[in-house]
Amino acid sequence: MNCKNCNNTLKASQKFCDECGAKIIQNRLKPQVLAQQVNEQFISIDNKFLRTFIDLFKQPETVIVGYINGTRKKYIDVLQYFAIALTLAGIQVFLLTTFFRDALDFTPEFAKAIENMPEKNINSMAGFNPDFFTKHQGLIYILGVPVSSLATWLVYFIIGDKRFNFTEHLVINLYYSAQIIIITAVFSILFLVIGMNYLIVSTILGLPTFIYLAYVLKKVFKEDFWNTVAKFLIVMVFYMVIYFILIIIAAIVLFFNGYFKI
Repeated sequence: MNCKNCNNTLKASQKFCDECGAKIIQNRLKPQVLAQQVNEQFISIDNKFLRTFIDLFKQPETVIVGYINGTRKKYIDVLQYFAIALTLAGIQVFLLTTFFRDALDFTPEFAKAIENMPEKNINSMAGFNPDFFTKHQGLIYILGVPVSSLATWLVYFIIGDKRFNFTEHLVINLYYSAQIIIITAVFSILFLVIGMNYLIVSTILGLPTFIYLAYVLKKVFKEDFWNTVAKFLIVMVFYMVIYFILIIIAAIVLFFNGYFKI
């Protein structure tokens, strides 16, 4: 018998391949087999998803640094975890655009402010469509990871902390972003069910996401509170500068392609 993943020769009694680590599947694919796999991954009390989710709060350095150092079995793989987060974000967007469209409406105060603006300014905002950010939320999340990774890598590289390369900073930010996306999606759905405005929900969930990033950096780099705060603030500055540069580049490209005029 050979492993179906790497073709390594196996013994009949083996449950896992000693070459690639894959689980040996001998049963045909049936509904009960799929149910068992779902239970192992997501429902059972000892499942990887729940363990990864909890430990990214309790001890994020164990999950993240462990993955970087080669521990890949105890927790969900970083890309798989990010994919799960994007799936939940997709469900959130579907529910928001299908059943809770009223939650996207601007508040009366915002609408009144628009009415009192000069006609020129109103026209300049005519193309603004909040649905764009909602429908392309997944893409925005994906593009945000390399930006935040570049910001953290540059800051720690400049100050002389080179223990993690850029790819490893990608892992840090992928786990961080996935955790934030999951929390945001779940709480957004809960808040929408009770009738809260989406803009208010986004504001409520905004601040904790930045606090959590500082917490992750503190745990991963094992530094004291004030060193972490100082570097976190510099990371935020780099983050905004990188985004500003990207926005300028995008505006120039759109301008020369005739998408808008000054």
